Amino acid sequence: MKELSGRIALVTGAQQGIGAAIALTLAQAGADVAVNWLDEEPLALAEAIRAQGVRCALVQGSVDSVPGVRALHAAAGKALGVPDLLVNNAGIFPRCDFLAMEEAEWDAVLGINLKAAAFLTQEFARALGGREGAVVNLSSSAVRGDPRGVHYVASKNGIIGLTRATALALAPHHIRVNAIAPGLTDTAQPRFGNSEDELAARAATIPIPRMGRPEEVADLAQYLLGPRAAWITGQVWHINGGLYMP
Repeated sequence: MKELSGRIALVTGAQQGIGAAIALTLAQAGADVAVNWLDEEPLALAEAIRAQGVRCALVQGSVDSVPGVRALHAAAGKALGVPDLLVNNAGIFPRCDFLAMEEAEWDAVLGINLKAAAFLTQEFARALGGREGAVVNLSSSAVRGDPRGVHYVASKNGIIGLTRATALALAPHHIRVNAIAPGLTDTAQPRFGNSEDELAARAATIPIPRMGRPEEVADLAQYLLGPRAAWITGQVWHINGGLYMP
């Protein structure tokens, strides 16, 4: 038996990058997976997931509002059954100058990156009704600061606080909550506002001098969601090649 056989996972923002890697890795471990996507239906990912002998549901929807979050969870439950694993991965990072930042930009980033994770975790826990579950939230090594992303940094530090508080709130309900804070990872996200030469230069400053791979983050998520991590909750796991050691 694979360690996640019989489990049902919901992964937000999973049409590409780290989210897609997590969805596939959970399927390889035996979980059925609801893949949330927004604007580019990940048909190849769904095919790869189903090739693992598990079920996959592609659930379109934005997490930019609480009604949207609740509809997303309901759609995943209708397709596969009530999820007992949740990965809050959806996020945006629109670079901007702090002095030019508008209220709408702040609200969009905090809404998608932080508020959605809070209310989807709430919906997830309510639906489980005391049954065992596990949550992984995606933070970022940007918690140490980024002058082009004050709103993003605030949201990802908020994810750490959310993780710790919900771990305490949900422990009596048999739900564990942990966070992963990836560093520079080889996805589309760091390529917004950075050239390939700039990324190579940044990677060269890392003690293990390369960008991380999405699959490496996904392996950590699988561990934290699985039975081997049964006594781990409320923790933040940094995966960044040694560049940032809090």
